[in-house]
Amino acid sequence: MDILNAYSETIAISLIIILSYFFNQFSKKTNIPSVLLLIALGVGVQQLLAYYQINLAGGIMEALELLGVVGLIMIVLEAALDLKLTKKKRPLLIKSFTVALLSLLITSLGIAYLFQHFFFDSFYTSLIYAIPLSILSSAIIIPSVGNLSDSKKEFMIYESTFSDILGIMFFYFLVGSADTTTTSEVVWEVSSSILITIALSIIISYSLVLLLQKLTTKVKLFFLIAVLVLLYSTGKMFHLSSLLIIMVFGLVLSNHTIFFRGKLKKLIDETALKNILEDFHIVTMESAFVVRTFFFVIFGMTLDFSGLTEVSSLIISLAILVLTYVVRYILLKSVVIKNISPQLWIAPRGLITVLLFFSIPAEYQGSAFNDAILLIVIIATSVVMTIGLVFKKEDFDEKEELEFSNWEKLDSEIEELSKTK
Repeated sequence: MDILNAYSETIAISLIIILSYFFNQFSKKTNIPSVLLLIALGVGVQQLLAYYQINLAGGIMEALELLGVVGLIMIVLEAALDLKLTKKKRPLLIKSFTVALLSLLITSLGIAYLFQHFFFDSFYTSLIYAIPLSILSSAIIIPSVGNLSDSKKEFMIYESTFSDILGIMFFYFLVGSADTTTTSEVVWEVSSSILITIALSIIISYSLVLLLQKLTTKVKLFFLIAVLVLLYSTGKMFHLSSLLIIMVFGLVLSNHTIFFRGKLKKLIDETALKNILEDFHIVTMESAFVVRTFFFVIFGMTLDFSGLTEVSSLIISLAILVLTYVVRYILLKSVVIKNISPQLWIAPRGLITVLLFFSIPAEYQGSAFNDAILLIVIIATSVVMTIGLVFKKEDFDEKEELEFSNWEKLDSEIEELSKTK
């Protein structure tokens, strides 16, 4: 009997989605990230396929990369739709951006010096390899911080999203500026790319919001998602920060009352946008769940554990972990000041790390680098985050939550008062 057929594949896909749902429920009760369970499921599938001598190596890496791109778009869009911009949250934005930027730069430089000593002659190549290992994984963080207080949860969502955006920009600017000869050329290329991306983000976001409320057909949300995927992929080809376009669109849609003021306010239909926003929340949440599920399961299926026993890989991975958490501790203590637990331990590497490693140009790839380091760092940071979330300080969270709620109430009262006047 042929094990692989349409029915068996359908059953497998359905079972994976069902198990992922129960993993999410289990994660909410235990604070164990569901992505760890999904990776473990992928490893189990890998062993099952090996037992039946089934080889899926042909298109599995291409599927992983495709799922990673779509998943990244949906995860960032889902996060942006949940973020409400108010004056009260300005300090939160500044703090999360500062921590994300400095953490990325310092950790990348530290890991690059480490890699140059062990693997590469060129610091430039070492830095290209170091950047993916310095980026927080919003794909892991966003679904894992649901049980934190609102202020801590929003800080982690902002920080991980900024880390994704800045990390991707840094990586592609570095790869794209390989042919530039002077510092002034690099500065010009980076500055012009950022300015172009910001300008495009604003124009596209306003246009899409206005277009969306004019669409009368029922089938429109996946049409818009297809447009966003197209914009992301096109922008990536031109080395623009396409993720910034996705995030800005989500922020403009969810905070349209802020972005459409004065004469622009007449252009929007509040009722239509409210309904669209509700539908978008459902579509992005469900789509992100499915894509994230299959990305980490397939990632688990591709893991090679043969290099995990090498002492050099373990020592280098440990050095990366120590550097990561020391830098994070110093930055959080300097910028956030208040209680930094469990934020200190929430620094997983994941989807972006894997995607960028796949994107390293062939001319920079070195056989000396051991891929086991990537696996060890991803698993270790996820385990550390799990322990940090399981043993988080509940008493402080409740106090902080109360303070946050009082601010929210005051903010609402001020807004109502201004409307009455």
